[in-house]
Amino acid sequence: MQELNSDSGYKITIFSIGIRLVKLKMEFRNRVFGHLDEGDFNVAALDIFHFQYDRNKIYKRYADALEIVPGNITHYSQIPFLPVSFFKTHPVISGISLPEKSFLSSGTTGMERSRHDILDLSVYDESLMKGFEGFYGSIDSYVVFALTPDQQQNPDSSLIYMISKWILKSGSEVSGFYLDRPEILAKLLEEHESSGKRSLLIGLSYALIDFAEKFPLALPGAVIMETGGMKGKRKEMIREELHAFLSERFQCKNIHSEYGMAELLSQAYAKENGHFKTPPWMKMMVRDINDPLSLLPDGKTGGINIIDLANFNSCSFLALQDLGKINSDGTFEVLGRFDFSDLRGCNLMVD
Repeated sequence: MQELNSDSGYKITIFSIGIRLVKLKMEFRNRVFGHLDEGDFNVAALDIFHFQYDRNKIYKRYADALEIVPGNITHYSQIPFLPVSFFKTHPVISGISLPEKSFLSSGTTGMERSRHDILDLSVYDESLMKGFEGFYGSIDSYVVFALTPDQQQNPDSSLIYMISKWILKSGSEVSGFYLDRPEILAKLLEEHESSGKRSLLIGLSYALIDFAEKFPLALPGAVIMETGGMKGKRKEMIREELHAFLSERFQCKNIHSEYGMAELLSQAYAKENGHFKTPPWMKMMVRDINDPLSLLPDGKTGGINIIDLANFNSCSFLALQDLGKINSDGTFEVLGRFDFSDLRGCNLMVD
């Protein structure tokens, strides 16, 4: 009987911990997607940092290797940023739950790819929809045309998952993936240019270039959005060159950009000139590439650090492999990639 009572007490304790964890994550979710001013963001970031330090094994090991004392951190700028390369070598999750879905980074054959285990897909759904609507309004005002592979062709892509959600929520019968149907896409784009719904044409850079070369169209009312990615299929272009080409071929003043990745749970958008803005639950900072633990002032070029509070089930504080700078108006630019030897962090930790 004593064994039974002991076992029952253990089960009750585990159940109680589980209930508290569920409530805590619901609280995080409500705060992240609620109103966030600068003070609210700082408090939420600190709370999520302490939660992830306690429950994310690889993040704790990394912070400990840097000799971070969590109690000494009073502002989000002091929080350590985990090198994004750890997603290639370790599970980066806050907790012990089994993932609902795993997203993989893009890459060529044989390349080591990042893996982001998603514990709760509904959080990603809320982030991708509220993020879009904050910049563009309701998705059902658009017909969504995608020049990317579809989910059957690439089921592990977070980008394609996002676009498939947009397509579904748009409510249009002709919203869909058209990478293998360019002739049909050209006809539909022309038809919808004068319809009540605005066209959103989103695609990988190489696919947009291929389509624009074959089907130059007058689409001044459409949103043309590139997501980057030549994938070795085209000579690399700087963003200004790409946008100028697409703008001329589609007779569209501004070419939009989306910035996201498998390791994040949110996206930034640029409506013109490649100047990105983030939703309220994200912040971008720039680190010194020669001293990765130091942040640079606005206008200086360095490595991009991202806070994505929606990523509370994984890691919200990531040091990316992209170069960028913050402009005086608070927007940021992505200026390319760099040698990420300073990001690996493996010399700080012994597996």
